[in-house]
Amino acid sequence: MRPVLLRLGFVLGLPAVLVALWWAASDGSTNVYWPPLRTILETFPDVWTAGRLRSDVLPSVARLAAGYTTAAVAGVALGTVVGSYRRVRAVCEPVLEFLRAVPPPVLVPVIMLFAGIGDTMKIVVIASGCVWPVLLNTVEGVRAVDPVMAETARSYGIAGPARLRHLVLRSASPQIFAGLRQALSIGIILMVISEMFAASNGLGFTIVQFQRGFAIPDMWTGILVLGLLGFVLSAVFQAVERRVLAWYHGLRAATRRSP
Repeated sequence: MRPVLLRLGFVLGLPAVLVALWWAASDGSTNVYWPPLRTILETFPDVWTAGRLRSDVLPSVARLAAGYTTAAVAGVALGTVVGSYRRVRAVCEPVLEFLRAVPPPVLVPVIMLFAGIGDTMKIVVIASGCVWPVLLNTVEGVRAVDPVMAETARSYGIAGPARLRHLVLRSASPQIFAGLRQALSIGIILMVISEMFAASNGLGFTIVQFQRGFAIPDMWTGILVLGLLGFVLSAVFQAVERRVLAWYHGLRAATRRSP
C-alpha cells in the first residue's frame, strides 16, 4: 500500500504545486487576458457540458485516432521494409530526410487543395506529422536486431512471417513504442492546428472561437480540456506500453539485479 501511495504522490505532486503557483500568481488579476484561475474553474462546468463534449471533444478524438492509427500502420510497415533492406534504405533515405524536414503545419493549405476542408484533410494532416517518428524509430529498431538472434532464427529455419513477427518486430518493439510515444504528442498538436482551418467543430475550432469572441475565461477552459486530454491519452498509452513490453521491462529489471 505504501509504494502505491508514494507513486501516487510523485505523480500528483508536481501538478498540485503548479496549480497552486498558478492560483497564487493569478489571484486578484485584473488583466482581461490573464483571468484568475478561480474564474476559469468556475466557468469550466458552464462551458464544457455533456453536449459540448459530444460535439467538440469526441470529433477531435476521432480524428486524432484515425490519423494516429494510419501513421502507426504506415510507419511500422514502411520502416520495417526500409530497415530490412540496405539498398532500399540507400535509395529512400535522402527522400525521407527531405520530407521529414518539412513542417506538417506548412502542408495544411496544400492538403486542403487535394483533400478539401472536411475530416479527411484533418486526418491527413495528423497522419503526415505522426508518421515520421514511427517510421524512423522502426527503421533503427529493425537495423539493431541482434545478429546472433538473426543467425539462430535462420539456423532453425524460422523465416517469412514467423521471423518478422517473432524476431524483427519483437526486437524492434521498444524503438517502435518510443516513436509511437513521440507521435502521440505531435498528433495532439496537429489535431488542434488542423481544426483551426475551415472547421465547424473540434477543440481547436472552439478555442479559436472563444478567442475571437473575447471569451477569455472560456478560452482558458478549452486549453485545460486539451491538457487533460493529453494527460489521459498519455496514461492510456503508458498502460498499453507496459502490457505489450512487459517482457522487455522484465528483462531490463533482471539485468539490473544481476551482479
